[in-house]
Amino acid sequence: MSSVTETEHLIFLRQEICRIGRSLFERGYVHGSTGNISVRVPQVDGGGFLITPTDACLGFLDSARLSRINAQGEQISGDRASKTLVLHRRIYDCDPQAGCVVHTHSSWLVDLTLRGVWSKDDIVPPITPYYVMKVGHVPLVEYCRPGAPAVADTIEQLIHSYRAKGLSLRAVMCDKLGPQVWGANPSIAMATLEELEETAKLWLRGGCAAKPLAESSIQELRELFKASW
Repeated sequence: MSSVTETEHLIFLRQEICRIGRSLFERGYVHGSTGNISVRVPQVDGGGFLITPTDACLGFLDSARLSRINAQGEQISGDRASKTLVLHRRIYDCDPQAGCVVHTHSSWLVDLTLRGVWSKDDIVPPITPYYVMKVGHVPLVEYCRPGAPAVADTIEQLIHSYRAKGLSLRAVMCDKLGPQVWGANPSIAMATLEELEETAKLWLRGGCAAKPLAESSIQELRELFKASW
């Protein structure tokens, strides 16, 4: 870690990445050295990003060894950054509200892509109110190898296209790989991931036969809870 004294908030962000990583690992959302987590570092704390190192196990992260990246994308401390740094930075550039990005290989979601998603625009239908409220639309990103630059381009286009329709994206699903989920902070991003994975589980366990919520029910969620659907 850099010898430069860090703020209490930056130390807290390091601890949060480790806490979220351990929680996801212990509950089976990630396995081995799969997945990664990053946070946007506020300017008051020096700016740039923190991201988990390449090939790190999220269950056993060392806060001092997290990769510190400056605002120009240059690594300034920690172990070598995950190869998904470019993708995460693109999400942060496109969505000013994003403070954390989480990527996992969550098994129910990957299984869903192997069997066939509900549609390219929505990998699962709006079968529960909390999925509509807490997750929203989750489009499928066609398969590309891990770290492929084309994925960042596709996600950027999706964020802008949904915004043009007055909708905000919180997640996309990369075919055969796993979700990219983002939120204002690590806790929110993890909660969104959990709701997405559990909805995929419900959909698959029910034989992909559950009926979506009626449009009138979705409209009620828009009006009462500002659901982005």
